[in-house]
Amino acid sequence: MADIRNVAVIDVGKTNGKVALFDVVLGTESHVHSTANTVLKDGPYPHYDIEGLWSFFLGSLREIGAKERIDAIAITAHGASITLVDAAGNLALPMLDYEFDGPDTLKADYDAIRPPFSETGSPRLVCGLNVGAQLYWQAKTFPEEFARATSIIPYPQYWAMRLTGVRASEATSIGAHTDLWNPFTRDFTALVDAMDWRRLMPPMGSPFDILGTIRPEIAAATGLPVTTPVFSGIHDSNASLLSHLQADDPPFSVVSTGTWVICFSVGGSEVVLDEARDTLVNVNAFGDPVPSARFMGGRVFAILGADPKATISAADRDAVLDGGIMLLPAVPDDSGPFFGRKGGWRGNADALTPGGFLFAVSLYLGMMTSVSLELIGADGPVVVEGPLAANLTFLETLKAVTGRPVMTGGSGVTGTSAGTALLALGRDARITSHSKVAALVPDPRIAAYAAEWRRISEMRDG
Repeated sequence: MADIRNVAVIDVGKTNGKVALFDVVLGTESHVHSTANTVLKDGPYPHYDIEGLWSFFLGSLREIGAKERIDAIAITAHGASITLVDAAGNLALPMLDYEFDGPDTLKADYDAIRPPFSETGSPRLVCGLNVGAQLYWQAKTFPEEFARATSIIPYPQYWAMRLTGVRASEATSIGAHTDLWNPFTRDFTALVDAMDWRRLMPPMGSPFDILGTIRPEIAAATGLPVTTPVFSGIHDSNASLLSHLQADDPPFSVVSTGTWVICFSVGGSEVVLDEARDTLVNVNAFGDPVPSARFMGGRVFAILGADPKATISAADRDAVLDGGIMLLPAVPDDSGPFFGRKGGWRGNADALTPGGFLFAVSLYLGMMTSVSLELIGADGPVVVEGPLAANLTFLETLKAVTGRPVMTGGSGVTGTSAGTALLALGRDARITSHSKVAALVPDPRIAAYAAEWRRISEMRDG
């Protein structure tokens, strides 16, 4: 919209929540506020600290609005999350942490009724990573509480409801490996009707929709004008993809990095997706199916204790590449192209310095991403968004293995913030790409190292 320039972006990642001001004219981000996204262990099961996040969002909007004009609010949030909302707008049950394994206790029952991969493009995942499995477990385990729900609302639209009072849904979130959405027919799956959930689904709209303006009590709490519009919101990885859909010509692929590494192929080769290797069909902001792949890449740093700020020396590179020290998939083992494989080190990783350890882990992430891109038929430039866009070893590995140009966001902002703010420009906007080709000259040893890693990884038993 022509009269909207400064968009306050509410960005809820699995690890952190963030509020920032994005200038859609300059393509710049400022006034960034961040907080940990805490999982609470009290109550019926592990769940997110929704009220803690809400207080943080309101406080951040108030602080940013006191310094700069906020023309609109737009929201993005991680997938595998859904809210059950009662008639008064309160949660009928806490929003379940998707890493909780409670839904697996009803795995056999759920698997008997879930739609096939051919209908949903959604692979069968563990714990609560399929939203349908979450809802099924909640409905069977807490029937009275579930019965109080009058709406099933995707996570970004939940926050939009808190701001505006309007209930809505949209396809990027409801179509992100939920088992609830058929991306090919653009309608709910048979599971939704079998469980009588369609009546609970709010009107399906677009992430570009303005749901309404902020409620008077929100205006009072934040100091923002009551006329401040709120956009419906978008799934976070699809937010990263959006700016490239509006700026770049296919074929290309986008790698959205964070707790998860999500790969999208746009205009690539036609391939048959392999459900067993964590490939899937996402739904982009325009409602179109997009071949995708994913693995829990960012979590590797926490699991292994790698320091992303360690300095990598020439000696560190020699120790890993010449010594054949490599991390084999999968870490963690419950996602990605080597799903179910027990990962571990080949060679003496304990002898590595922090820089050498970081180098080996970064190589691993680059090789895992390259396999994921291959599985979805990716072609053309590889655009990396998020924290790994600053990891030169990761970028170098992608270049060495794929042989294609590797690009990063040129403005220094996260893809999720940019894509979410660009909802304000409308679905027909054509923007200028801020991506730039990374100046990379890969170490010639990386290609041979990656080929050996791939050979060992493909032949290992699960």
